[in-house]
Amino acid sequence: MDANKKWLSIPKEIRSQLRNNVFCAHCTDVATIDKFTIVDDQFGILLRGKCKKCGHEVARVVEDA
Repeated sequence: MDANKKWLSIPKEIRSQLRNNVFCAHCTDVATIDKFTIVDDQFGILLRGKCKKCGHEVARVVEDA
């Protein structure tokens, strides 16, 4: 299954929680990921994008169940 299909198989409210709970090393705080891409990862899927607050690059791994 490709990364986008895996992402869309996650319930909408859970996807929202995942997008809003990404750690930004620049802000040293939890942030929202913005302008992200979804790619396959050995552990599940990887969201790569920008911190909505500062624009620094952030990533989030969403592990397969």
